[in-house]
Amino acid sequence: PLYSNFCLLLSLLFAAQRHVLTYMEDAVSQLLENREDISQYGIARFFTEYFNSVRQGTHILFREFSFVQATPHNRASFLRTFWRCFRTVGKNGGKYSNLLTAQEYHCLLQLLCPDFPVELTQKAARIVLMDDAMDCLMSFSDFLFAFQIQFYYSEFLESVAAIYQDLLAGKNPNTVIVPTSSSGQHRQRQPPNDCSPLDGVEASLFYQCLESLCDRSKYSCPPSALVKEMLSSAQRLTFYGFLMALAKDQGINRALGALPDKGDLFLDPAMDQELEKLVAQVSGLSISGSSGDAANLPVRNSPRINSPWKPLHHRRKMDAESEGSNEETDSSEN
Repeated sequence: PLYSNFCLLLSLLFAAQRHVLTYMEDAVSQLLENREDISQYGIARFFTEYFNSVRQGTHILFREFSFVQATPHNRASFLRTFWRCFRTVGKNGGKYSNLLTAQEYHCLLQLLCPDFPVELTQKAARIVLMDDAMDCLMSFSDFLFAFQIQFYYSEFLESVAAIYQDLLAGKNPNTVIVPTSSSGQHRQRQPPNDCSPLDGVEASLFYQCLESLCDRSKYSCPPSALVKEMLSSAQRLTFYGFLMALAKDQGINRALGALPDKGDLFLDPAMDQELEKLVAQVSGLSISGSSGDAANLPVRNSPRINSPWKPLHHRRKMDAESEGSNEETDSSEN
């Protein structure tokens, strides 16, 4: 059994492909933190469950933001999970039921990642709104695809913003300096008198700088061929115009691979099937519980539904809270 578990572990590591060290360090850290609980069922099973969750993309649930953004796989997993959990928000159930503000979308993000920074949510909203009117309503699809670009390519976009400001200032593109800081603060420069910020920059020159950036960047970048195709029909463009084009481009969305096409955004057959099973089970329990002659009903074994793996320290925290609430209830009753 130990050998078979080890082989499975190797296959899961291979499936993760890159950033294996990140996952190994995280797994060992959680192993040490929860060694008393893990000793009940063994180290091999712990590693098997951990890397299974990495493969399935459930490993980012309720984790800290530093871990959620640590690898491209983590970011794609978070995007996919956010879509699957809240896609019903975007369905038309009324005139305005599918529209939310940036703050409301941020609250949804915090349900999956409690310390998710509000700055990223605001940047994604500005791609849709192109201003600071954060109280405006946005559709789920508009926000989701804008958020995908801002979240997955955040470091790339910081460098693009600096390049854009340099081009507005008339700086030679061959001497553009790409910032290495991740502070997210864009350099503010006054454009030359013969160029208005509203006019943007020349698209072909802008692409040359982006192509050079993608060649030397250590962060995730959209495929340069798709960016070139996207900019080929434009003469000039603004920074937020470029971001909006990225968010709407289905070729870039498919290359990233986290979300379905916009036409299939509200379809998730696998999740719908699981929900139907849960509803059927709940309905069956309600019927059997309300029947006065339950002893005559045939016994039916409900299929077991595997829940996504969760970090053990979260389980311990939930158990402690549950025990505390029970004690409080007992004392109040007495």
